[in-house]
Amino acid sequence: MCVINSGISANPRLAIRHAFRPRSLRHRLLYVKFNAVIAFFFFLFGIVIGSFLNVCISRIPEGESVVSPSSRCPRCLAPIKPYDNVPILGWLWLRGKCRNCALPISPMYPIVEFLTGIFFLLTYLTFDVTLPTFKWLIFGCLLIILMVTDLRVRLLPDAVVWPGFGLGLAFATRIPPVDGTAMGLYIRAGFRHLPPYNGYLFGLLDALLGAALGSFLLWGAAAAYKIVRKRDGMGMGDVKMMAMVGAFLGVRGAFLTILLGTLMGSIIGVAFIVGLYAYGWKLDLARRANRRGLGPINTLRWTIVSQYQIPLGTFLGFAALLVVFTLPYIDSLLPR
Repeated sequence: MCVINSGISANPRLAIRHAFRPRSLRHRLLYVKFNAVIAFFFFLFGIVIGSFLNVCISRIPEGESVVSPSSRCPRCLAPIKPYDNVPILGWLWLRGKCRNCALPISPMYPIVEFLTGIFFLLTYLTFDVTLPTFKWLIFGCLLIILMVTDLRVRLLPDAVVWPGFGLGLAFATRIPPVDGTAMGLYIRAGFRHLPPYNGYLFGLLDALLGAALGSFLLWGAAAAYKIVRKRDGMGMGDVKMMAMVGAFLGVRGAFLTILLGTLMGSIIGVAFIVGLYAYGWKLDLARRANRRGLGPINTLRWTIVSQYQIPLGTFLGFAALLVVFTLPYIDSLLPR
């Protein structure tokens, strides 16, 4: 168990300190039980929040309110009874079907709830009960909405991205990104004598620099792809999402997110496209095009499959979560 020290210094880093270790065996057992109870409640709270995230995932892309009406079947629109609306368990005892119309309900709902619970648990185990924990829980919930929405409908809603960007800037005034880029640039600019340290200002500048790097780096890659391939390679939603990610993670976190996200997206995306081709996806469409004299079947199949849109936002979101959990440990290993 470790606790992240949210304090900052002239060379700000997210330091890791060991939690208090009880000496006697009895105290150790009590300490373990206490932590297990807190971890369990973090998981329960996570699956409850995951239920609300499902509402956001389902309704925000449609422009609907996430407050009203109450939960309902997405097919027959019948209101879901409170006893059927228990996270995870409700879907299981209904066997994944609506009580009213008996039509299947997507397993996305219990999966998102369970994974949100796991995310809350891991955040507690990594950061303990601290202010950074609250920041990363908010950040993770925003990412879960964006990741699943992009996977479902290839959309990264502005209604999530821009409020998230504002929250990232607000959190930066109290819990700044760990790299301290703004102060480093200030010193390299030739200012030998620092004014009284202002953590609010430098934290905000770090967030803005991270947002600028994340968004412009991805925008540059999209522009270059369009010039070379003569078609769009990614939407502006990914660019705006990286502005939000950069505001939370700073320059180094934004760079690592793009590096890991695009790497995973490329490897998994190519493998998925090859799998679609081998499976015979859109084979009937290729045959119809061949009968019209548009080209050989295999060439047409590959042309169609290669147009499959990879949800880059999903990979960027997963990469950002990896950075959240690994960057403090990487930073602790670097020389002071």
